[in-house]
Amino acid sequence: MPFANIQLISMETGKKTICFFNLRTATIKVKISGGNDYTLGLSEDGTVWSWGGNGLGQLGDGTKNASNAPVQVSGLSNIVDISAGYDHAGALKSDGTVWAWGQNILGQLGNGLTAMSTAPVQVQLPGSVESIESASTAHNFAVKADGTIWAWGWNANGQLGDGTSVNRLLPVICQFQSVKKD
Repeated sequence: MPFANIQLISMETGKKTICFFNLRTATIKVKISGGNDYTLGLSEDGTVWSWGGNGLGQLGDGTKNASNAPVQVSGLSNIVDISAGYDHAGALKSDGTVWAWGQNILGQLGNGLTAMSTAPVQVQLPGSVESIESASTAHNFAVKADGTIWAWGWNANGQLGDGTSVNRLLPVICQFQSVKKD
C-alpha cells in the first residue's frame, strides 16, 4: 500500500484533520509535533518533514507555501528531536546543536535577530544540548548536556525564568535549575 492516512484531532478545537502520507517517500515513525496550523514529523532516518500552513515559514522548506502533504525541511539531517511552537519550529541534531525556523518577531529562533526564516538557522547556544521544547506561542527551552536549562523568545510575563520580563533574542540561563546530572 503506497499511502496511509492518519486522523489528527486537535485537543484545543476538536477539529479533525486527515493526513495522507506517501510511504514511499516519507515514513514518519519517530515523533510527531503539532503547531498552530502545521505539523512536524521526525522520520527514523533523521530527516524532518512538515505539512500544513506556512505563512511564516514554519514548514522550513524555504518557501511560504502551504502544503497538505509532507515536505522535507531544508538542510537538516541526523535529527534526534523536534518541537513545534505556534508558528516556529525547532530541531535537535545528534551533534547537540539546535536549529529553528519560522516566525521570529519575538526572538523565537534564538539567533539574535527578529527576521523570520523559511529555512533552519542555528540557535546560538554554547555547548551541547540534550533536549528541546517549544513552548506556547513564542518561547523555547533547551536542556544542555551539563544539566543547565536555557530559554529564549517571548518573555513579557517572565515565562523564560531569567528574572526579567525582557524578550530574549538569544538564549539565556533559566534561574530554575532542577535537572540533575549523575
